[in-house]
Amino acid sequence: MTEPAPSQPSRATPFYCPYCGDEDLRPEENGAWLCSSCRRVFSVRFIGLQIPEVTR
Repeated sequence: MTEPAPSQPSRATPFYCPYCGDEDLRPEENGAWLCSSCRRVFSVRFIGLQIPEVTR
């Protein structure tokens, strides 16, 4: 059974634009970010952690 989606999703906060490297980012709707330098809009999504396999 899955839990309902929260009404206000938490954001992963980027520190720089992945396209041009500028640090002047502004939050947009739906968890997106606008880079003021190159004007690209992008989003960051946390998928999860990968646990390494233990070999014997």
